[in-house]
Amino acid sequence: MKKINAFILFTQPEQAAKTVEELKQSELVKKIYLLTPENVTETIDGCKNIPIDTLQSTETIQKIAEKSSADYTLIYQKSTGVKPGYFALERMLRIAEDTSAGMVYADYYAIAGGKKKNHPVIDYQEGSLRDDFNFGSLLVYNADALKEAAKRMKKESYQFAGLYDLRLKVSQHHPLVHINEYLYTEIEEDTRASEQKIFDYVDPKNRAVQMEMEQACTQHLKDVGAYLKPKFEKIEFDKGKFEYEASVIIPVRNRIKTVKDAIESVLRQKTDFKFNLIVVDNHSTDGTTEAIREFNDERLIHVIPNRDDLGIGGCWNMGVHHKECGKFAVQLDSDDVYSGADTLQKIVNAFYEQNCAMVVGTYQMTNFAMEEIPPGIIDHREWTPDNGRNNALRINGLGAPRAFYTPVLREIKVPNTSYGEDYALGLNISRRYQIGRIYDVLYLCRRWEDNSDASLDIVKMNAHNTYKDRIRTWELQARKCPL
Repeated sequence: MKKINAFILFTQPEQAAKTVEELKQSELVKKIYLLTPENVTETIDGCKNIPIDTLQSTETIQKIAEKSSADYTLIYQKSTGVKPGYFALERMLRIAEDTSAGMVYADYYAIAGGKKKNHPVIDYQEGSLRDDFNFGSLLVYNADALKEAAKRMKKESYQFAGLYDLRLKVSQHHPLVHINEYLYTEIEEDTRASEQKIFDYVDPKNRAVQMEMEQACTQHLKDVGAYLKPKFEKIEFDKGKFEYEASVIIPVRNRIKTVKDAIESVLRQKTDFKFNLIVVDNHSTDGTTEAIREFNDERLIHVIPNRDDLGIGGCWNMGVHHKECGKFAVQLDSDDVYSGADTLQKIVNAFYEQNCAMVVGTYQMTNFAMEEIPPGIIDHREWTPDNGRNNALRINGLGAPRAFYTPVLREIKVPNTSYGEDYALGLNISRRYQIGRIYDVLYLCRRWEDNSDASLDIVKMNAHNTYKDRIRTWELQARKCPL
């Protein structure tokens, strides 16, 4: 019956003791190891201490692999207590054996603010390459799969990306299986709203972490045959005839509070070329339509679709395929504004200077009053010419504002969704073409209660993450079988 070696963090002795007591109630647990920072000298009866630097390091993974003498290896990633459900470990091992899983993970209950809530997680896909993929905190690995992966990790020495590298390497040879049953209870430590969490990966203080994650992901893409070398198709900017050099496209629905600011920021642009603005008004009912009609400017084209099944991506398609769309289609969300009168000129210049099919700029996070808020300037410096398109499969967004060479965009077309459509475009375009970068702040991104990613519940967040993982899966498969 003794089939599990358990490894738990030992930073809070009282909480660790409770976790040990819970684990000992299962006849499956053979040994319990305490992953202990060097300054902790306490122990718990019947457990062995393993000194570590951090749980996320390659060195710690190697130590766990060395001590994993049972059939399965349980890793609990939090310092707060965990309470397995009734026969939960038995259930996890049953599923692991039935599916030949390299690792199993489960839905769980989260206690936040004294309240217990369901916290479902999502299925792992081939494209689930985000380093912040939420498995929950209780993971059960097949020990042989873990040891085999750990052997292949010996040439790396990560301080932050060890656990990430482990699951990538295990996933190359074994399925990672989601048990959609609530099998344990843990304390929720990060209680921030969704709009606060989504920018963690671009916070400058996390740069060293992100560089390691990029290295681990890039090696994984090489291992599975999906890595792309920095070679790009050349863009010829003479496809088709365009009256306008550029068109700014604003899809909008019920943004009476913000749309006029967005339009005015476009009409203030100073350029040495001819441009227009295409506002695709998706049947607004709050006065947005009337606000757009107040503008008396021949450069503004107000489009109301003749159909009612369009998401943001569908509205983009309608703007891009409009007969008066310019050579370059430039994004502006109806919530936001360009930072200066030279934004459009800088974007168009970048296409020619960098010979690219898409340009991604830099933006600044602000509140509704346009005062800077954390994390401040988002420049997406991971978009390097040599590895940006590989690293794009790990991160959850490509930055803003975005602009496209219209013939390429008309060929690919935008997914008709209202979330992830821009990310799908960036991945697809980067497979063949260079993506240009501008590190000047071009765009003020206003955060307020009506943003599409503000305060999402767990079900909506899971739906968004599942869709983006699916986009990555499709792209990964395409890169394995290049045209």
